[in-house]
Amino acid sequence: MTGWQTALIVAGGLFVLWLTGLAVLWQHRPDDLTVRDAVRLVPDAVRLVRRLATDDSLPRGVRVRLWLLLGYLLSPIDLVPDVVPVLGHADDVVVVAWALRSVVRRAGVDALDRHWPGTPAGLVVVHRLAGVSRPRRG
Repeated sequence: MTGWQTALIVAGGLFVLWLTGLAVLWQHRPDDLTVRDAVRLVPDAVRLVRRLATDDSLPRGVRVRLWLLLGYLLSPIDLVPDVVPVLGHADDVVVVAWALRSVVRRAGVDALDRHWPGTPAGLVVVHRLAGVSRPRRG
């Protein structure tokens, strides 16, 4: 097996893994959450992740994961190029959702609420992406 065949197999495996993650996220989304709604939140989500990553009150492991997530989001290299309509940003949504779920498990939903830069309606969608079942209080 040549090097390019191995690279092709690895790339294909990563693509299948990405599609599986997207399917799982889509299956567990709230009924009224569309990919379009989630994609619209990407700029606010990037600001949220940056704010969370610089919050010294969060555990170090959470902040490291968030810096890695920022690197991925800001990188021009994606599994699906951003020029592909809707699907180009869907991989970003999947990765952000996984990261936010991790933050909520380790730091709590209040960390999301404290640092959210967008609208209250956007925060509701972020709660859904993060797997938070209770609405924001206050």
